[in-house]
Amino acid sequence: MLTGRESLLRLVGKRRRFLPNRHSLLFPTIQGTLSPCKDGNGGSASIERSSNEVGESLAELLDCDWVTCPVCGNKVRGEDYMINSHLDTCLTRGTKRKLSQRTLLQLNFCAGPKEEILSKGSQFIGTSAQTSPNNLRILGSEENNSTNCKSPSKPAYVMVIGIDTSVKNLTSDVKFNYRVDSPSLVHENEKPKHHVDGSVDYQVSDVKVNYRVDSPSLVRENEVPKDDMDESLDNISGALLETFIVGLKFGDGVEINPGASISLMRDPNNPKDPNAVKVLSADSGCGKVFGFLPRELAQYMSPLMGKFGLRFEGNISSALDNAFTVVPIQILCQNKIDLGDKEFEELQLFKSLWRKAIQMVESMKTCPPTMSKYQQNFVLLIQEVIRTNSYLLTDDEKTFLETFFSLSDDSQRLFVRLYTRKGPWFRMSNISYAEISDCQQAGEGLSAAGYACCIQSTKDLLKYDLEEILNLLTVGELREIYCTINKKRNCGLRKQDFISSILSSSEHGSCPFLPNLVLEKTGACIQLSLKAVSLVWRAERLFFLNGEQDLSAFLLVDLGIVKYPTYNCIISDQIFSCRSDLLSYEEAIEIAQIMDQFLDENNSEMVLRCIEISNSRMSSSSVKLVPSLKSESMASFFSCFSASWVYSKVVLLGVSFLEHENRYDHAINLLKRLLLNFTSDRRRGYWTLRLSVDLEHVGRLNESLLVAEDGLLDPYVRAGSRISLQRRVLRLGKPPRRWKTPSFSESVKRKITEVHVQGRPLNCSTGMKSRFYGEDGEQCGVEELALQYYAGEEGGCWQGVHTESGIWLTIFGLLMWDIIFADVPNVFRTRFQTAPLDMETDSFYEVRKSIIEPVLQKIQEGMAEEIIITSWEANRGTSCRGLNWDRHSLTDLRAVVSCVGGPCLALICRHLAQDYRSWSSGMPDLLLWRFHGDYSGEAKLVEVKGPRDRLSEQQRAWLLFLMDSGFKAEVCRVSPAPVSI
Repeated sequence: MLTGRESLLRLVGKRRRFLPNRHSLLFPTIQGTLSPCKDGNGGSASIERSSNEVGESLAELLDCDWVTCPVCGNKVRGEDYMINSHLDTCLTRGTKRKLSQRTLLQLNFCAGPKEEILSKGSQFIGTSAQTSPNNLRILGSEENNSTNCKSPSKPAYVMVIGIDTSVKNLTSDVKFNYRVDSPSLVHENEKPKHHVDGSVDYQVSDVKVNYRVDSPSLVRENEVPKDDMDESLDNISGALLETFIVGLKFGDGVEINPGASISLMRDPNNPKDPNAVKVLSADSGCGKVFGFLPRELAQYMSPLMGKFGLRFEGNISSALDNAFTVVPIQILCQNKIDLGDKEFEELQLFKSLWRKAIQMVESMKTCPPTMSKYQQNFVLLIQEVIRTNSYLLTDDEKTFLETFFSLSDDSQRLFVRLYTRKGPWFRMSNISYAEISDCQQAGEGLSAAGYACCIQSTKDLLKYDLEEILNLLTVGELREIYCTINKKRNCGLRKQDFISSILSSSEHGSCPFLPNLVLEKTGACIQLSLKAVSLVWRAERLFFLNGEQDLSAFLLVDLGIVKYPTYNCIISDQIFSCRSDLLSYEEAIEIAQIMDQFLDENNSEMVLRCIEISNSRMSSSSVKLVPSLKSESMASFFSCFSASWVYSKVVLLGVSFLEHENRYDHAINLLKRLLLNFTSDRRRGYWTLRLSVDLEHVGRLNESLLVAEDGLLDPYVRAGSRISLQRRVLRLGKPPRRWKTPSFSESVKRKITEVHVQGRPLNCSTGMKSRFYGEDGEQCGVEELALQYYAGEEGGCWQGVHTESGIWLTIFGLLMWDIIFADVPNVFRTRFQTAPLDMETDSFYEVRKSIIEPVLQKIQEGMAEEIIITSWEANRGTSCRGLNWDRHSLTDLRAVVSCVGGPCLALICRHLAQDYRSWSSGMPDLLLWRFHGDYSGEAKLVEVKGPRDRLSEQQRAWLLFLMDSGFKAEVCRVSPAPVSI
């Protein structure tokens, strides 16, 4: 696999079905360093655009002429190539009438006055964020191109979110209420006024904006915002709560009548849920059971009833809904509790439970138990995106997304089901889900709301791509259509051959009744609309902030497979400063996906096209990156959400592609552009190394040496890359190029202790992993063979594990758990993170230095084992980056930290805290330890190499560091035993 391909795949995530900007991104003419163009004399010239030429400011855009597209009515920049590209996009979209070349020539493109455009631009500041650059409707993307727009001012609010993501609370504490009394935005200099109830006021021109967090999932577990809590506690007696009865099949089958009296009773012996609360019939003297309260509400009501003695009665609000077997009820608290004699902690607990119960009742009004679990999760995702990222969505987009909430439950479920399937088209006859009562009616509801497109007649069929519809048919159905058209039988064709033959007949017009034949076989079909799929994809990106997570993340938590840690989200700055930043980022993701697809297809021409586009846009995007961020520490991890960062990954993959094609000159140009545009990037070490290597490939040895020497002065060149450059300088810098020996010469040339082990080989073929017979006669790898050697008397009777970096990252995660999930602004932004956003940046240590150093001091003093035990017991099973709960037992971890010793362990933890990205890989294969009679111990780290293997520079860097830190470290070389003749 090409270097950088795997990283690009993680960035792209699941491939999108529709790429709305594919045509406009690939086909407008962009001259670059990789494609020839004609010079003034008709010859071929290579043009490399500067960042000034590529990156245009908003003022420059407004100075040009804007014209109105006659097809869609949007504003288009007045250049010829922009108009042509936009017309191509409009005409291929199929939403308007098809225009011939003649009718196009008869249409007038009329430019509006510049004063009008400038007046629109001046309205961006001080108005609603949704009125910003969308008034211009710039071509080349779903809404506009990646051209710059003026960032609308946004309230510089600080949102503190306490997150409890245990399985029982994940989908219950889901209500986010952002109460905003005015859409007006806030000046950047405006001082916020914080209130004790958690709201933040901004006073701008007598207009107040309140940003209030009312959700239990947004508040710390041990904090209780007032929100008039004291006043509400006085009114608990008689407080009316509207909720539901669920689990009727577990009741006594009592007849349910509207108005029937009910009472609540705890069920602590319930095998499914010790917090279960039964709903009893108060009319029948025997107290028969109707059902139970929803689990999400019972977890708060049960302790209120058991610990604090609250008693609830009520009545059934309406009759049973047979479709979902839930019954709406109203309950009231019948007694008043005296809180005056309660201890402070008990009082706080009571307030917290009552507040969460009230908020859960309110939450169920939005996501009632009638919703399927995956439906609730999807609604939660959309709601949170609308509330937290409304300034990135146009009014039309927000209205469209909010329309989803008004759809019927069946339509909502059908949409989520189809969205998670491959598609794009589905036969209605093949859609059947137990929780959807009428799929046909649900599909019609989606179509009416614009969330789906349906084919029910030949007229509908002609609007869409026939090939996609034919792919729905089986081989047998395609064969029948093929034989009907061609009047002959051919059973040897594959599915794609049948489709190609049928499409060929359709293009030649030899089968006018083909649509009828196809529709007769498929029946009604449905496809999710491009607008719906694109907006939901955007919502997922904004919600999870990566391409690796999707709706299945909710499912993993609901099933108890994954448990996310508890942390506070302190959000003071937005990742995307304005909508144009988001659209530019999305376009860059599209380019990355297109690049990946063309690599799969071995389409070198289009791969070069993607590299060219990314190269031309990379510099212009990076120019805007740094000024938009408020601090250098934020810039280090916010940059990962910029278009320039995505383009840099495409360009880096392009470097690997060009090197594979032996096009080193082009690879050198791209590497120079990367180093020029990203001056504070942690990837600079690898870029510098590749640049030096490629320069050597083309015979430019002096320049290669200079690049390596300059790289050693770069503070972002670290770990293995630094060792590689040092070794290159020593090799290339021999006389007469350099006469002076570098100061690092002795350090790099140090000998690493080696141990040689011989074994009986099973497979030592070149290019394959070496296999040997172990001492027990079983097949094993070189690492297992080395472990057997060290466990024996000859090896020193060591205990050990083959773990590489795994056990060290697990120890680091346990020791630094409270630091990793400490309250740091802007590093936690979703409820599905296993590490802060700045984990792999320098800011991780710099921002937390005051709390990291005391922990390192405790580790150095020998308290690591105690910290490990405490952290293990408190967080067992909770996900954390690098931590593997199943692979290493607590006993092994305690033995390791005891034998390694406090000083050495503190050095490793400090190394990882300061630069987790550079040092989290390449650690030695084996960790060995042994105890002495006086309960003291020692440890050893061993890198194992088989025949023909050699140390990587990253592994060499770790071994040298460990030797400098006082560790016993060595290399074990396994080789075949000599064969006796």
